Amino acid sequence: MTATTKGGLSLTLHVWRQPNAAAAGKMVKYQATDISPDMSFLEMLDVVNEGLIAVGNDPIAFDHDCREGICGSCGMMINGAAHGPMKLTTACQLHMRSFKDGDDIFIEPWRATAFPVVKDLVVDRSAFDRIIQAGGFVSARTGAAQDGNAIPISKVAADESMDAAACIGCGACVAACPNASASLFTAAKVTHLGLLPQGQPERFRRALQMVEQMDLEHFGGCTLFGECQEACPKGISIDSMMHLNRDFLLATATAKEEKSEMGAG
Repeated sequence: MTATTKGGLSLTLHVWRQPNAAAAGKMVKYQATDISPDMSFLEMLDVVNEGLIAVGNDPIAFDHDCREGICGSCGMMINGAAHGPMKLTTACQLHMRSFKDGDDIFIEPWRATAFPVVKDLVVDRSAFDRIIQAGGFVSARTGAAQDGNAIPISKVAADESMDAAACIGCGACVAACPNASASLFTAAKVTHLGLLPQGQPERFRRALQMVEQMDLEHFGGCTLFGECQEACPKGISIDSMMHLNRDFLLATATAKEEKSEMGAG
């Protein structure tokens, strides 16, 4: 039975502690007592850290920024699930009422070769930044909001593009995938821009370059397990991969044709 706010929750935390990227890590046990069910998961970690600092111990390092489910910084595995047990929820939006008094909670960083651990629960997600730099941009002048809205776009395309644009780059899709694939992230970025008129000049080059960069970052390949969409806090569908695969195949075929023509000339 979940404890009331008055009594608070008593929890046993098993947290991955790793002082730096080169050092070995291990799970360390902590007691979290008198935790309000109305706290967020990150607020609970704040309370634990205050206790650690008070006795001169190193606090648990974890990423956070907006704490409103927008920035994507707070990614961590909670009891083996990306962002914890609630669907469509980031770790900062997860409340302690999702747990019961006396629960054991296991907290780990994202596990992927492309996301090396920096310290404790903090991982380096700059691989995502490099995928974006490879092609996640448009060269077309979009002007102000009024100018952008002057271009007719079908509601279906606009809705699908906006759904893909909801990606916050948290990395939950990679952490949940058995192959540590970044295909859902990359597909969301390709779909977001590829469905809009402003994204057409780089459309096929974008798919080719972003997929090539994804491979260079040592992400795994997609085998359509579907765990990525289940873990995504923004509910991005695996259907976006259809757009990625289509544009990538067309870009690859076009590149081969152009290379063949150059060789013949």
